[in-house]
Formats: sequence, structure tokens, C-alpha cells
Amino acid sequence: MAMMTGLTRGGVAWTPAFVMKINQHHCIGCGRCYKVCPRDVFELVDREDLELEDSDDDDDCDEDMPGMVMNLKDALDCIGCQACSRVCPKNCLSHAPQAA
Repeated sequence: MAMMTGLTRGGVAWTPAFVMKINQHHCIGCGRCYKVCPRDVFELVDREDLELEDSDDDDDCDEDMPGMVMNLKDALDCIGCQACSRVCPKNCLSHAPQAA
């Protein structure tokens, strides 16, 4: 199966990787991904309003922290630039290329 690809301005082949999920257990709600995203992909929500599943990695789990956490508002609006992952201090975002 072929992956969706494009060309950079310099003519180099590039494969976008679209946001698939956010690890909300590790998210600190800093909003960096929200600020850098050129689309309307993310939203901050109250951590208490989410039903977070149990994490396998309990040592680094911040689910008991009060405050806000990032949530996917419209993942289908993602353009695959991965800018959000580059600014996330906790590496909370997962991306994957999409088949053409």
C-alpha cells in the first residue's frame, strides 16, 4: 500500500505523518501544541472531565494532577506537519503516515 507523499519546496519527497492520539496521562496542558498548530486540531479540556484509561506507565503518570489537558478536537483537520510533536515537552503525541 502506497503512502501519501508530497514534495517540499526544494523538490525533496516528504511523507506527512498525521496526529493519531495524545497520551493524556503525560500531558501537562502547557498548550504548546495548540499554539503551534496551523489548523484547529487541539483543544484544552479540564482533566477531571475526561475518563482516562489506566496507564501501563504509572511511574510518570500525571493523571491525578489538577488542571487542563490537551484533547483532539478535530484530528481529521491535521495536515501532517508534526509541529506539535516537535514542541511537546512530554512527547505526548503519536503520528502515523496515511495510505494514499
